[in-house]
Amino acid sequence: MPTADHFIQSYREGFAPWELGRADWNLVYQVSTLPIAPCKALEIGCGTGNNAIWLAQAHFAVVAVDASDIAIEKAKEKAEKSQVSCGFFVQDFLSSHVPGAPFGFAFDRGCFHTADSDEERTKFAKQVHRHLVDRGLWLSLVGNADEKRVGQGPPRRTARQIVDAVEPYFEILSLVSGHFDSNLPEPPRIWVCLLRKRQAD
Repeated sequence: MPTADHFIQSYREGFAPWELGRADWNLVYQVSTLPIAPCKALEIGCGTGNNAIWLAQAHFAVVAVDASDIAIEKAKEKAEKSQVSCGFFVQDFLSSHVPGAPFGFAFDRGCFHTADSDEERTKFAKQVHRHLVDRGLWLSLVGNADEKRVGQGPPRRTARQIVDAVEPYFEILSLVSGHFDSNLPEPPRIWVCLLRKRQAD
């Protein structure tokens, strides 16, 4: 499992192949076509802020977290240049509470899939659940185990692994195969997973 230190070191070395310089089109498509109404939103693992800034431009009130201080500083600079307001915080999502909760919408682009074990994935889903309002939405882009790529790429998870982790806490609205928005000629396959928090009994 890639650790927080792995991502921090990647930003320090200037090697972050997941950075696009724009919002992932999967996020843009889901928010725009469902549509998902503007609300308080949380981005988990925001990197240099491309998706958070897009959400803010779409009138969401955005809080975004990442383990890398370098990424967060860049995100703040981008937001200032874009003249939007986002709350960016250096934070380990799994071990802390994000300020501003509860949120109506959460987004992660490749964070949930870094959890290697069933226990870790369940812990991640439970933590997202804690940060959302009842019936709040979570959009997660997850590396797809049907990917046959040779060499490096995002972690790959099966649909069953996703379902087992999230179903105690979320209703699965859709779980479909897609592709990461990517600068690669052959973008990695993903699961596009849209979830709704189960209401408290």
